[in-house]
Parts: sequence; structure tokens; C-alpha cells
Amino acid sequence: MLGICRGRRKFLAASLTVLFVPAITWIYLFAGSFEDGKPVSLSPLESQPHSPRYTASSQRERESLEVRMREVEEENRVLRKQLSLAQSRSPSHHRGNHSKTYSMEEGTGDSESLRAGIVAGNSSECGQQPAVEKCETIHVAIVCAGYNASRDVVTLVKSVLFHRRNPLHFHLIADSIAKQILATLFQTWMVPAVRIDFYDADELKSEVSWIPNKHYSGIYGLMKLVLTKTLPSNLERVIVLDTDITFATDIAELWAVFHKFKGQQVLGLVENQSDWYLGNLWKNHRPWPALGRGYNTGVILLLLDKLRKMKWEQMWRLTAERELMSMLSTSLADQDIFNAVIKQNPFLVYQLPCFWNVQLSDHTRSEQCYRDVSDLKVIHWNSPKKLRVKNKHVEFFRNLYLTFLEYDGNLLRRELFGCPSEADVNSENLQKQLSELDEDDLCYEFRRERFTVHRTHLYFLHYEYEPAADNTDVTLVAQLSMDRLQMLEAICKHWEGPISLALYLSDAEAQQFLRYAQGSEVLMSRHNVGYHIVYKEGQFYPVNLLRNVAMKHISTPYMFLSDIDFLPMYGLYEYLRKSVIQLDLANTKKALIVPAFETLRYRLSFPKSKAELLSMLDMGTLFTFRYHVWTKGHAPTNFAKWRTATTPYRVEWEADFEPYVVVRKDCPEYDRRFVGFGWNKVAHIMELDAQEYEFTVLPNAYMIHMPHAPSFDITKFRSNKQYRICLKTLKEEFQQDMSRHYGFAALKYLTAENNS
Repeated sequence: MLGICRGRRKFLAASLTVLFVPAITWIYLFAGSFEDGKPVSLSPLESQPHSPRYTASSQRERESLEVRMREVEEENRVLRKQLSLAQSRSPSHHRGNHSKTYSMEEGTGDSESLRAGIVAGNSSECGQQPAVEKCETIHVAIVCAGYNASRDVVTLVKSVLFHRRNPLHFHLIADSIAKQILATLFQTWMVPAVRIDFYDADELKSEVSWIPNKHYSGIYGLMKLVLTKTLPSNLERVIVLDTDITFATDIAELWAVFHKFKGQQVLGLVENQSDWYLGNLWKNHRPWPALGRGYNTGVILLLLDKLRKMKWEQMWRLTAERELMSMLSTSLADQDIFNAVIKQNPFLVYQLPCFWNVQLSDHTRSEQCYRDVSDLKVIHWNSPKKLRVKNKHVEFFRNLYLTFLEYDGNLLRRELFGCPSEADVNSENLQKQLSELDEDDLCYEFRRERFTVHRTHLYFLHYEYEPAADNTDVTLVAQLSMDRLQMLEAICKHWEGPISLALYLSDAEAQQFLRYAQGSEVLMSRHNVGYHIVYKEGQFYPVNLLRNVAMKHISTPYMFLSDIDFLPMYGLYEYLRKSVIQLDLANTKKALIVPAFETLRYRLSFPKSKAELLSMLDMGTLFTFRYHVWTKGHAPTNFAKWRTATTPYRVEWEADFEPYVVVRKDCPEYDRRFVGFGWNKVAHIMELDAQEYEFTVLPNAYMIHMPHAPSFDITKFRSNKQYRICLKTLKEEFQQDMSRHYGFAALKYLTAENNS
């Protein structure tokens, strides 16, 4: 129907043009034939060369008008021909063609059909047809390896999700690091109508490791060459993207370009916007062979089915082998080999308009791709300088990138209405759990937080650590928010061993943390600190979820469960490793207690020994932790005995006991029902006791709490009566659960609570 409507519109437009253009032209010519109200003859036979009115200028004007008249007649002839073509093609074309309508960006593959103005359609309306079917899945392939690339790919995905209206299927060729990070991220992101598949990049190394490559992307920069072999054999087409890409439009517009490919065109690429392949950047510059300026492979459209039939694997390998005999190595990784193949087989490429890959690299000509920044569709930060690259409009590009970098990813969890999503077991279980909650319950928000899935980005910064071979290694575990960031450097100076931290941040705060860490010599010198970002959602601080995330991602057999506002004594790491052996922690259920102290001074001369600490304790510079507000929390440690103890000693559990302990990595997790302030550590210690852990105090270990402003959650606890009521309710429910789970042995917790 749409085709018929368009045919009629074309017929009407062409008819009007044929009828009215000559008439208007003759009116114009006739009007122009008068001077001072009298007619001027245009015919050579009627010319009056001896007339006083006849001048050289009027002769030139007459000749100009005659030329214009012939041009108009020629245009009319072309219009009549197009009209007759449209009339002859209309009936058969609209009856037999059921293809979709696609966007009309210019490219090298379809200029002929553009000029003819022939567009097929199957809509029942005479409006514009969407570029891609509403629920058609768009396939995107990305090669991603390492910690930095895993961060970059998130910004790319955000920009795609922000604009998209179609289901997406991401094919991620990832190493083990990127897979761990991104699998957790997407699992906790829970974006509807998005599917993720991983392909082991390490298994593909042998396919390309024989190619010497000087590019900073390393061996992973060559893996786009083997996508026809790596991706599923039934996948016909895919958009391939670099991780340093930012989308400024719906990716469906790019997907639609596949339908403009003709003949043997199997690669959609944008021309390279630098002079690299012209070989004139410096003296003796010798690039790989390329067609003209060559093509950039940051954005590629691949027709996989046709490439396989053409024996793409054999094609690129033979080309690479031949060129390497003289070039010795690639300079731009896969891009050099793609260009060498295209140089020999130019028919393979469909040249995309350059706004599909605006390259912000050194020596770029990208400004020629757009008249206005609103014309942009894809921005490619392909310079090693990234955001520091020089460009007239770099401020606009940078702001666009930062918008997605700091954009709240939770807002992208929107449904695609009218498109059925694949069944997600995690989502279904979550909805079931939430549906069982009573929204009229005054403690509903507390209960709901227990089931909230927080988007989690593991190993936000580079992490590199191999545990000690003697199986005595200990990781310090803690959690923090933005207001405790200043503690990181001090902790790193006090604890030389591995650290696992869970940070509760917004997307914007995560970038602030990144800049802070990258600007710190202390933090950048430490590769054994795992920073795991748990993104903010909801109104409570999910303290126990954060602890669980940090605990889950340690690589040592033991962990020291601490808090971020405590500084461990100097040398505690080595002392704990010796204690682990001495107390046979590997074969016994023990929780080794590190006694906790506090100071009210922001500037403290940290004690370097137990003797110095005891002296400061006697002088009133230090105190036992929370002795003045929450004595019960640490009283069972028996500080009086600790003063003179030279060997570890055992203590018994008491109500509200919440010491800081060293345990094996297989200890139970923290209970997530406790959020914000109150009972979060108490419940965990209670469960350790229920599981028959033995509490042993270390005689020569200590940690000191540093002063800070009260947290928002403790302020709510103190000022909000309903908060305290809900916390009491959650405590009672936890104790009941303990009784059900551990039976008669857990009755003491109910008794102890009633007596306390």
C-alpha cells in the first residue's frame, strides 16, 4: 500500500512539474521580454540591430534567456522519462516486492537507486516506514579484553541502550578478565530485551598470534578477522564495534544499511579520515596497501553468510602472509589487513557515509564529515590521547561522551513495549519475591531492599595478585561510600597485603573515584587492591550486600573482615599470616579477633607497638572501641585480659557482640535484611557462633577507628522512630529464622536478647 501511495505521489509531482514548469518558464521569459512596457523581440528574424534600443547588453541577455529555455526543456524531457518509468514499474513492482523501507543515507552502494527515487514498501499507510522492523534483533560484536576495555565498553553500551528501540544481542569476544567483569555486570544490570553471549578470546589467540602487531591493542586487535569463524554459523550479519565508540543515534539506522549492499558487497566501512594510508605523514612513512585513503575498522558491517561463502578466512590469511613478507608487522592491527584485502578486491566494500564513524584521531579530517554537530551518528575516540585529542568541536564530543560515562545505568532498564523478552529466571524470581511482600507494611522498604539487584562492576581498576604459595595469605575486606574515600591511601600504607573493597557509588561518583585513584601515587602503585563498584539504588545503604560482594571476590584462603574507617596496626598482615599457621585455621573453625580501639583526634601519632598503644590508652589518647556508647559490642573481647596477654585466648559469644575477625573464605555471608545502621555485624557474629566457630583473641594485634562525621544512616536511626521499630522487627525475625535453621542450640540467642 505504501508503495502505491508513493507511486501516486511521484506521478502527481512529476505531472505538475511537466505541466507547470514550462508555463512558468514562458511567463518568465515573456515578462523578461518587455522593456519600459514595450515588447522586445527574441527571434533573430525579428531583431532590429539598427534600433536605438538594440544594444550589446540586450543581445547578451537574449542569448542567456535562450540558453536557460533550452535547459528547462531538457529538464522536462528527463522528468517525462522518469515519469514514464515510474508508471511502467508501479503495478508489477508493488505487487511482487514485499521488502521493508529503509533510511536514505548516501553511500557508495545505492546512488543509482537514490537518483531514480525508487523505494519499496509494504506499509498500509502513506507515511515513512521505520528503518528496521519493530522487534527485529540487532546483533553487535565487540572484542573486549582486560580491565580498562571492560570499563570502556560500558560507556559504549550505555550510548547504544539510550537510543535503541530494538532488542539487542551482544556477542562479546572476551578474555577471562573481561568475561568475569561483564558477565556479572549484565547479570545484575537486568536490561530487558538484551542478550549477551561470550566467546573465549584466549582460544582464538592461536588464529592470529602468528601476525606481528605493533598496535597498542595487542593480539586482541586482530580478532575481528576471525569473526566469521567465531560467531554462530547461523548468524548472517553483525555490526562490529570498537570499545572506544559512542553512539549519538539509534543503532537500528546503521543496521538498516545492510539492505543497501549490492552484488558482492560484504563489508560496510567508513573511509579513513587521516592521511595514514597515503604515506605522507612523515619521511619514510610506509603504510600497508590500501584503496585511496583506506578504511577505518572501528565500525564494520559484516555480511557473515556471504563472507563464509567467499572463503574469507583463506582470503585474509593469504593476503596477510604475502604482505608480511615485506611489511614485517602490522601497525594498525586488523585494519591493515582489511585494507590490504580491499585493495585487491574493492568490490567487497560498501562505503558508509563518514558520519557513521567520525574519527577523532591525530591528523584527522573528521570535521569534513558534518556541517553541524547535530549531524553526527557515531563518534570514534581512536586516538591514544582519547578525550585529550585536538579537534575544533572536541568540547561537544567530550561532553557527549561524559554524559553517557556518568549516566545512571539503572534508567536504561526500560521495557521495549510490544516486543516479547526472553524468559529470564532471575527476573522472574525477583518479581515473585517482590509480589509476596505487603506494600502496606510500614517496613516494606526495608524488606524490599533485601531483594534489590544492584548493578555491580567488579575489578573497576587493574588487579593483579597471586596468593602466596604457602596458603597463609589474608585479604582485608571492607566497604565504603564516597564520603570515606580519603581512608584508602592510609589503609594501603598500613596493610601491604591484598585488599577487596566494595564501593557504593552512583555512575558519576564512580568516575570521580576513578579520577581520584588515577591521581594517587599510593593507589596506582598497588595492583593487589580489588575495587568492586556496587551502583546506588534505593534509599538505604546496603552494607551487608557490599560486604558479601567484597568477600566473594577474594583470591586468598583467609580474610580479615574490617571496616573502612579502621587503620590496622603496622605489620598486621604478616602477623595474621603467622597466626593462621599457629592456630591451625585451615583445619579448625576459628574466628580470630583483632581488638578494636578508637581515637577522637583527627591527627594521631599512630602507635607502632602494643606497649605504645597501652601508654596512649592510659593517657586518654585512645579508648576501647565504642566504650562510651555501645559497650556490649566489644566487651566480650576482655580488654583487661588483653593488656597482659602474650598468647591467644578464647572468649565466649555474648549478646550484641560484633568484633572484627579473621576467618576462612568459606564462612557464611552477611544477612542482607540488615541495611543502613544497626545489627549488620551482630547478626553475622551470631551466625558464626551458631555454626560453632571458636572466638580467639589475638594478643599482639590491634586496629584503631579514625574519627569522621556521622553517617546518614546513623542519623536516620537516631531521629526516625519508625526506622528503630523496623530494625527491632527485623532482629526478631532473624532470631526466629536462626531457631528454625539451627534448632535447639539457637534458643540461647532469644534468651540472651531478652536478658540484655
